[in-house]
Amino acid sequence: MSVIYILLAVSIVVAIVFFFAFVLAVKKGQYDDSYTPSVRMLFEDELVKENAKKSIQTNKDQ
Repeated sequence: MSVIYILLAVSIVVAIVFFFAFVLAVKKGQYDDSYTPSVRMLFEDELVKENAKKSIQTNKDQ
C-alpha cells in the first residue's frame, strides 16, 4: 500500500515539473507564431476578393 503513496507523490512532482517547463516555454516565446505574419501579405488579395463578393451578395439581397 505504501508503494501507491510513493508513486502518487512522484507523479505529482513530475506533473509540477512539466507544468513549470511549459510556463517557462510560454514566457520565452516558444509558442509564438513567426510564420503566419510573413505569408499573410501573400494571401491578402484573396481575402479582399472574398469580402467584396460577400458584400455584393448582401447588397443584392436587400
